Amino acid sequence: MRPKRTATTLPALILLLMTVLPASAGPFILFEVDSGRVLSHEDAFKRWYPASLTKLMTAYVAFRSVAAGEMQFNSPVRVSKNAAGEPPSKMGYPPGSVLRLDNALRIIMVKSANDIATSIAESVAGSEYAFVARMNAEAKRLGMNDTRFVNAHGLHATEQYTTAHDMARLVRAIRSEFPQHAGYFSIEAIGAGDSVMRNYNILVGRFPGADGMKTGFVCAAGFNLIATATREGRTLAAVVLGAHSQVERAERAAELLTRGFRATTFGAPRLDALRPEGVARNKPTDMRPVVCSQEARSARWEERDDDGRLVLRSSYILPMKREPRAIPVGLGGADGPESTAPRYADVPVPTPRPDYTPPQRAAGG
Repeated sequence: MRPKRTATTLPALILLLMTVLPASAGPFILFEVDSGRVLSHEDAFKRWYPASLTKLMTAYVAFRSVAAGEMQFNSPVRVSKNAAGEPPSKMGYPPGSVLRLDNALRIIMVKSANDIATSIAESVAGSEYAFVARMNAEAKRLGMNDTRFVNAHGLHATEQYTTAHDMARLVRAIRSEFPQHAGYFSIEAIGAGDSVMRNYNILVGRFPGADGMKTGFVCAAGFNLIATATREGRTLAAVVLGAHSQVERAERAAELLTRGFRATTFGAPRLDALRPEGVARNKPTDMRPVVCSQEARSARWEERDDDGRLVLRSSYILPMKREPRAIPVGLGGADGPESTAPRYADVPVPTPRPDYTPPQRAAGG
């Protein structure tokens, strides 16, 4: 929603916000990362399925683990049978495979591999269930009051949801607490053997100043994107939820960021000052009928050329006239300390309702 006009609101600010605001679609928020000033937002408190935006919290918890001395970036991430069984997108490493934590993080940011996200969770916390408890604890600490996680990868679960506003809080936490790790979010591609896997974030390498962060897609969520860019020392972030295609989410984010760089934050509200509002905001929208129908799939195919490449219409997104810079990843090289978190058996992660408290088990149960 646009900020309500008050006696102290400047007419110029209202005009500024109106020029930044794009046509109505899914929820979004545009803000300056360092100051937390919000340039524009719509339905920012509407609950939404995060899809693989979840992996930003997975990375954040891993960063916190390293900062606490539990692991190092050369520590082993082990692929269990449970992790190897995750649905695509995945790397497909067999159970028992071991890779370094830093390579695992690069893989989940670029390839968005679900098997590796689960492997990180189990390797850091002993089980995905224990890791998810950390994710929710961090969300609470950061004030992400409309967010709940039940897995580390973002595959659809009705009990897993977030908001554009909460994702903005997470972006600020990552960028402010771990600026030294910003490179994980701006990788153009990874190379595994003879395969080169490009970042799903179309803006990286094509939008001037783009430096992150993450995409997400499941049918129920639609196409999500968190995009950051830095120009002349100023970093903006756009959280776009529920787009109908890869092209639409990229073009919406590019338009928001471009207009944001032309605007000033003078008088703009801070992220913490926004208050929840909106009708039926606590019930996530299910985008499946809209984005996963045969008609929708056909429409997305029309956004590709004869060679299957996406056709971008936005003048803000430049063609990449070179091969993407690929960072090599792979198995092995994990010679750092292993996490000492208690190991648990590979069991499915329970997904109770938000108000349900699992009963305590008797010893040996």
